[in-house]
Amino acid sequence: MVSSTLDSPPALALDAPAPTALRRRTRVLALPEARWALLATVAFLLALPLYFAGAPGWTQGPLYAIAYVAGGWEPALEGLRALREKTLDVDLLMIVAALGAAAIGQVLDGALLIVIFATSGALEALATARTADSVRGLLDLAPATATRVTADGGTEETVPTSDLSVGDILLIRPGERIGADGLVLEGTSEADQATITGEPLPVLKTPGDEVFAGTLNGTGALRVRVERDPADSVIARIVTLVEEASRTKAPTQLFIEKVEQRYAVGVVAATLAVFAVPLALGADLTGALLRAMTFMIVASPCAVVLATMPPLLSAIATAGRHGVLVKSALAMERLGEIDTAALDKTGTLTEGAPEVTAVRPARGGGLDENGLLATAAAAEHPSEHPLARAIVAAARARDLPLAPAADFTAKPGHGVTATVDGRVVTVGRPDLDAGTDTYADGGTVVLVERDGVPVGTLVLTDRLRPDAAETVAALATLTGTSPVLLTGDNPRAAARVATATGITDVRASLLPEDKVAAVRDLQRVGRKVLFVGDGVNDAPALAAAHSGVAMGRAGSDLALETADAVVVRDELAAIPAVVRLSRAARRLVIQNLVVAGTFITVLVLWDLLGHLPLPLGVAGHEGSTVLVGLNGLRLLRESAWRRPEGGRPRSL
Repeated sequence: MVSSTLDSPPALALDAPAPTALRRRTRVLALPEARWALLATVAFLLALPLYFAGAPGWTQGPLYAIAYVAGGWEPALEGLRALREKTLDVDLLMIVAALGAAAIGQVLDGALLIVIFATSGALEALATARTADSVRGLLDLAPATATRVTADGGTEETVPTSDLSVGDILLIRPGERIGADGLVLEGTSEADQATITGEPLPVLKTPGDEVFAGTLNGTGALRVRVERDPADSVIARIVTLVEEASRTKAPTQLFIEKVEQRYAVGVVAATLAVFAVPLALGADLTGALLRAMTFMIVASPCAVVLATMPPLLSAIATAGRHGVLVKSALAMERLGEIDTAALDKTGTLTEGAPEVTAVRPARGGGLDENGLLATAAAAEHPSEHPLARAIVAAARARDLPLAPAADFTAKPGHGVTATVDGRVVTVGRPDLDAGTDTYADGGTVVLVERDGVPVGTLVLTDRLRPDAAETVAALATLTGTSPVLLTGDNPRAAARVATATGITDVRASLLPEDKVAAVRDLQRVGRKVLFVGDGVNDAPALAAAHSGVAMGRAGSDLALETADAVVVRDELAAIPAVVRLSRAARRLVIQNLVVAGTFITVLVLWDLLGHLPLPLGVAGHEGSTVLVGLNGLRLLRESAWRRPEGGRPRSL
């Protein structure tokens, strides 16, 4: 049903690949944090077998020194900067604790602490850099130049899109990306605007219709009047929305920093007191120092750090084995906190590709279902339109022979005409003036005519994922509330998917900012929203949500980078499974924090109120660290992963 050319020589447009956004991905080792963390980790791993083999100190010492310096360099700088601002953070405390451990012979303990913090800092820096890369790359969707014409069309000039202003007239040739948001003045074409609205099929554009910068024009020529400054285009606003929404997570980070500040100050003050008070009461210097260093060791948060990280990292590893990439421990933890799910339609609940769902021969048309489908497919075979490819694919799925087509022509927005078996076949949109509905049950209707006589219709719809209804039901059970459907597609298509999946709250025809507004409306009433999407238009909502999950198969770079997790294998049922896994990890974190807190409290009180021998203090400290670490590794078991059909996971 689609188009070749109109009023222009567009053979090139059909063969040329669509422009794609340039990839500007920061390499991992381009980040100084990653280079230092790698060096520290390698040195530590080389020293570890020497330590357990009882090798001489001169063989281990240089490796430990490298681990301490490489891993502690960045945290030490951060700590010194904090000191200049008259604050104290856990980074500096970790350095002091590690050096204190080394000072009393516990070099391995200090090195492990250094490596953990260095690796965590590198991962955070990489995530930040990759998100910035994808936001910058989004701007490449809009073309760098556009063809500006005078009002009478007498003069054409190529200008940078940044120089365009409201009121300029643009000539958009077939296959070009539209340079600015505007209104169509002349011409008929179809625009692929999935990056903006998420609609799976090209949208017919006629005079008076709105077009968006960065969307791909079809096979017709358009004249467009610029209606928005390029800096205020929808694609530019998406970038702004992603950046702003990402910053809304800062209050949580500020709270964590306040806790770190208080803990660090408390431990340092307590360590100094443990050293100074006995010394003032007449204790010898060595004894007071030994007691203070023991206190520093047993009060250091190694067990607390491991109480949190192993369960979350184990959950990340288990999710990864099942095709879900969760980008950080924080992202894994936040997944388990959600109490409302909001889902995109195209590419998320659906496959994002049309398929023939109904073949309806006309009474008296002379064709049965197979004949109607074969006739339409033969006429559509030369076309590159997504609907044409779906019709041809449906005919091939039934092993129907396709007669050769001659005299093929296409009219943008209307359909194709070809001679098949000596008869003129037209496949295209029904005549609106005749009152024929172009949509049926949320699908697109295609009318087939032979020698000017209607012989039947085809209905094409966006294919629903086979596990969509099951996933919606599982998310409703997990959160206690029915998911919300947020889509840029038309209301009838949205209603069809909602009915098939059991969703009752449907919001259609949404632009990216509308999706963000819907997510924030839910959050304003106290909901913690999980948003699932795949397109550029979903990226702002992914960033604004409490937790965002992107579908990986056809997901845009920006959506994949903005999301907290990516379903790499594109299995929708993996989403409730990873939410369950996150909740299991959070339960283990709480268990570990109780264990770590109990050990630290007992050992600290023992050191303060009695005499805690250093070896016993180290044994207790390390024992609690090993215990919480092993407890966290339980999530590596295969039984920790449960899809909806597997029922509820066993208690962890």
